Amino acid sequence: MKYNFDKVIDRKGTNSSKWEPAILKQMFNGEDVLPFWVADMDFKVAPPIIDALKKRVEHGIYGYSTRPDSYYEAIINWTKRRFGWEIKKDWILYAPGIVPAINYLIQTFCVPGEKVLIQQPVYYPFANAIENNGCHVANNPLVFNGEDYEIDFEDFEEKVKAPKVTAFILCSPHNPVSRVWTKEELEKIGEICLENDVLVIADEIHNDLVYSGFTHTMFASMNEEFAQNSITCTAPSKTFNLAGLQTSNIIIPNRKLRLKFESNLERNSIGLQNPLSIVAIEAAYNEGEEWLEQLLVYLAANVKFIDNYLQENLPHARLIKPQGTYLGWLDLRKYETNADILEGTVAKEGKVGLDGGSWFGPGGAGFMRLNYACPRKLLEEGLVRLCKAVRGIKQI
Repeated sequence: MKYNFDKVIDRKGTNSSKWEPAILKQMFNGEDVLPFWVADMDFKVAPPIIDALKKRVEHGIYGYSTRPDSYYEAIINWTKRRFGWEIKKDWILYAPGIVPAINYLIQTFCVPGEKVLIQQPVYYPFANAIENNGCHVANNPLVFNGEDYEIDFEDFEEKVKAPKVTAFILCSPHNPVSRVWTKEELEKIGEICLENDVLVIADEIHNDLVYSGFTHTMFASMNEEFAQNSITCTAPSKTFNLAGLQTSNIIIPNRKLRLKFESNLERNSIGLQNPLSIVAIEAAYNEGEEWLEQLLVYLAANVKFIDNYLQENLPHARLIKPQGTYLGWLDLRKYETNADILEGTVAKEGKVGLDGGSWFGPGGAGFMRLNYACPRKLLEEGLVRLCKAVRGIKQI
């Protein structure tokens, strides 16, 4: 079956966090802003998921629901088929999203006053979760080499060894710089964390969204020692555009860590799951693979479109070539390095809503994040607005 990713679907009036005028006014000071910020897709989900949801809705009763064996089997089979990692049912815990899960994990394994290491510029809810739970951010800044981003391992080891650093949040693939880490890089990370008794929390929510020529390796799949010293967070939300159903898979092979985390979930009354999300996950993992493969082709074409458009219309800007995710990291520093000016002008003059690079912490000023998981017609209109606004800041 051929899926149509070019179809533009009007999302206004659906309470979309990305599209609602009131939220756009709050975030970008304008209701008529074209949004490319929130990381969900503007594509209708795979038909098998819609069919499964329709069937469940037609039943007419949406009471408290348990997760059947078929739910766990879908997750297990997907993980083995796509990544070669054989996981077990009792390793899989439920949380209503990875961001809540990271908060619960910090609550469970870190004591207020301790430090959690991240690699900025990185997904900003990481820093929020750390600070909101009474801990402190330790930063191992990623290094831009002119083409893509690298890990400064000398600095990484120094930061891991620092007093009170008890956990490291690995963003893999990385958001927003879209790096897919190599096995060698992951091995170095794992060894350093093991040697210093630092727990690895691996946010792998974008693990299915990897482009041709790159391979995602699940951190815990590399060896038993890494598995026992890590917690893996996955979800169908980015892959299949199901973020609003609020579900994630928290995979913990280490029994001691698992029981401790499970106890904290119980204290927070986390356990029962939205009945619609249960059937959606099963349908996605069991029947959504063909849709995903076509999606990846379309997203790769969008990457090429952005690259060509910028070369022709904003030649001193560049898209850092994405290896994964559907988030483009745009380097606009030759036009403006002041984050307030750049981000304000793009929103006010361009009427286009992107994530400001400064939102992601040190190293983000002069960059912006563009969500290109949308029909090409919308993408083109957004790029027209963006380029016009940026050219207005500085003529080169």
